[in-house]
Amino acid sequence: MENEKSVLVVILDTSLTHDVFCKSKMRFPDYLDAVTVFVNCHMMLKPSNKLAVIIADTFDCQFVYPDENLSFNALRQTSGQCEIFSQVEHALRVNVSKFIAQNAKKEIVNTETLIGAACAKSLCYIARLEREAEVADSFSSRILIITGSDNECDKYVRFMNIIFTAQKQNVTIDVCSLEHDIALLQQACDITDGVFFKVPNLAALLQYLLWIFLPDPAIRKKLVVPPPGRVDYRPLCFCHRELIDIGYVCSVCLSIFCKFTPICTTCEVVFKTPAPLQGKAKKKKK
Repeated sequence: MENEKSVLVVILDTSLTHDVFCKSKMRFPDYLDAVTVFVNCHMMLKPSNKLAVIIADTFDCQFVYPDENLSFNALRQTSGQCEIFSQVEHALRVNVSKFIAQNAKKEIVNTETLIGAACAKSLCYIARLEREAEVADSFSSRILIITGSDNECDKYVRFMNIIFTAQKQNVTIDVCSLEHDIALLQQACDITDGVFFKVPNLAALLQYLLWIFLPDPAIRKKLVVPPPGRVDYRPLCFCHRELIDIGYVCSVCLSIFCKFTPICTTCEVVFKTPAPLQGKAKKKKK
């Protein structure tokens, strides 16, 4: 369709990806170069395509591109590079280095990445684009999460609400995992008809991004992509962060616990202690 616009929001997790690169020969600048080439290829497919890049770690998440505070007046094209490609590359290098430098000296209190907050910002950005668009325009929106962390998202209930919101807005969530299999992100991809892919070799990251995540979800049906794996829909308990089959659910905030607790650690509501089951009285024989 001529009026169809493809919106891509890329979420970069930089909280624990440094541990991943310590185990491999790939450096973080090479990883950033691969992401830059990937987003430029997305912009090259069609002039009407839209792009946004969000960086997230354990402290904060913020937009890297587009950035209204960053000036491109003094930026010059190099080697005949297109103007929009130069702007995207310049914004990624400047804002990513600034973001990492600001949070490098902070004391780590929480080890969970703010991927849920970054997804919420992505949905708000997509909703604003659809609201400001013309009537004849149609959108094919998707979110790509590139993460190397082995932990789950910041809040389980919040992220599940974000997943169902993305499903209602017809937004596809894709995940490119650099090292680990994360059950919650696998559920997000399965619910929104996205792709969860674990990169077997970091040196070929750019090839996997172009092969699997560059085409739109409508075009992927005609291509040979890795088949979806088995998705584990067991929930995580809020006390030990482990997958459970049977647990206790708070009736107020829907928090899940593997063992009974008199007070909910999330909303601090007090529960009644379950009374022991009384057995039926045996009938006397006549």
